[in-house]
Amino acid sequence: MNLFEEFQWRGMLYDATEGAQDLLAKEHVTCYIGFDPTASSLHVGSLLPIMALARLQRFGHSPIALVGGGTGMIGDPSGKSQERTLLSIEEIDANARGMRAQLERFLDFNATPNAARMMNNADWLRTIGLLEFLRDTGKHFTVNYMMAKESVKRRLGGDEGISFTEFSYLLLQSYDYLHLHRVAGCTLQMGGSDQWGNIVAGCDLIRRVEGGKAHGVVLPLVTTSAGTKFGKTEAGTVWLDPARTSERDFYQFWLQTDDRDVIKYLKFFTWLDRSEIDQLEGAVQSDPAARAAQRRLADEVTRSVHGDVALARVQGDAALRFGGAATAETLQSVAASATIAKSRIESGVAATELVVIAGLAKSKSEAFRLIEQGGVTINDVVVSDPRSPVTLDQALGNRFKVAKGRRSVAVVEVTP
Repeated sequence: MNLFEEFQWRGMLYDATEGAQDLLAKEHVTCYIGFDPTASSLHVGSLLPIMALARLQRFGHSPIALVGGGTGMIGDPSGKSQERTLLSIEEIDANARGMRAQLERFLDFNATPNAARMMNNADWLRTIGLLEFLRDTGKHFTVNYMMAKESVKRRLGGDEGISFTEFSYLLLQSYDYLHLHRVAGCTLQMGGSDQWGNIVAGCDLIRRVEGGKAHGVVLPLVTTSAGTKFGKTEAGTVWLDPARTSERDFYQFWLQTDDRDVIKYLKFFTWLDRSEIDQLEGAVQSDPAARAAQRRLADEVTRSVHGDVALARVQGDAALRFGGAATAETLQSVAASATIAKSRIESGVAATELVVIAGLAKSKSEAFRLIEQGGVTINDVVVSDPRSPVTLDQALGNRFKVAKGRRSVAVVEVTP
């Protein structure tokens, strides 16, 4: 199986230029995908193109991750109904610097002979003169050609229209492809399906200026069967940076995947092979309540993005919240929610007090009511008497699992 066929069975192939299949089957290819530095972190919407580059490298080809330090100053109108807010050069450069560490989780920058490269189009776009650009690049595009592109037509039909700034984006991306063709021998560009017009324009520019042959492959835009935008939750965007989306929330995002989407996402975002995914698809059909496919998806993607140590932490947290008896080992694997001094609990504290310390009730009277209603457990044992003392010898190791209902769980650590 070559890379093109791999993309086909995984559902990652939306469209391709004529000849792209033969190129990937017969030649060593240098390929690039562009990433906009519009935020301090990439998000889960970036994962499909990242995985496309990573798969390309595993098939022996050479990937280039192109950071848009130059094009980011303009903003891509593709998929946008209105003008983007322009970022300062300082913001763009800071965002671009943060991408390398996230891409290193997927791409091998030291491989031989096909090491990944990270390049920044600020290096050439910010230095090119306006008249030079218009003369050498702009002359190859008619306004009619540019207005026929879907991203432009959609904006022209809207109330706000499109500025000349964003109208010119297609020229800049085309020039990127031409530049990488010249300096890196790049003959393939990949991107989301909304990039088709920009990619084809770059292929045309290479043909007109260099007489060369270049290709494009576009990936499907990821959607959910429920009709919501992928990567968006009630809490906002799901980021790859744990400072913006916690490892626990990241894991839970994948764990909550709809049954209708989970197999598609396993193909997109994991390295599992066809036989493993087929087995998980059978599990979805035979025992959907077990959510085996969702758990495997959450495990695999969290490991790829955050590593094995983080995965162990969130698995322990999930076990506390969604099943499995608490043990000293599982309690140690998650961050404590609160602490209580050893001297304070040695002689015992009321269960109501421990619930308040855990942050599961605002007052002892509220905790009293919760316990009377049978809604509180300590170390998985239902508390029946609000006045019952909790003592140090009940601790698991030096921790207590305190739960309100099934999902509101806190870990209280005993400190010296």
